[in-house]
Amino acid sequence: MMIGITGPTGAGKTTLLHEVEKLGGAVIDCDVVYHKLLESDITLQDSLEKAFGPLRDGSGKIDRKKLGEIVFNDPGKLKRLNSIAERQVTACGCQLIDQYRRQGRTLIAVDAISLQESQLWDMCDVTVAVLAPPEVRVERIMAREGISKEYAWARVKAQKPDEYFKRNCSHSLINDSLNVEEFSQKAKSFLEGILR
Repeated sequence: MMIGITGPTGAGKTTLLHEVEKLGGAVIDCDVVYHKLLESDITLQDSLEKAFGPLRDGSGKIDRKKLGEIVFNDPGKLKRLNSIAERQVTACGCQLIDQYRRQGRTLIAVDAISLQESQLWDMCDVTVAVLAPPEVRVERIMAREGISKEYAWARVKAQKPDEYFKRNCSHSLINDSLNVEEFSQKAKSFLEGILR
């Protein structure tokens, strides 16, 4: 079974992925894939600089925060970034899926914020929108990435509304839990229900 996981940043998608791993499933986190490509894929780096100007820091790596400041307050630029990145991330995701299937994995989860626009969407047997209140997401993003409240809100506001994620997914999982442990238990029960 292939489970597609989507939803806005800070909602708890990674926690759901961890529960898939605990059940022996393989996971593909498209954010992680993107960040790895951002460090290693010269074609992607060059495409981003062609679109948004110089982005490298003193060590020659793409400065993600600088890129974020350019795109998160401009929907047109964010759409352009997503278009540039999606091709490489999707290709890499498809390679990983093939690899896991050859290994005989019977459960695979792919997590992508733009899953519905990706060709990965059509490969999923089940799709899940993981959602949480915006204020909670801002606090989680700040704690996770050490960024300012203003920058965290810019990221949250740049993303699509909950209705967008819920509209096409076969399931929704609301993260209104008080802590990670509580949501982990909720995610585990949710997965067990799907796999039954």
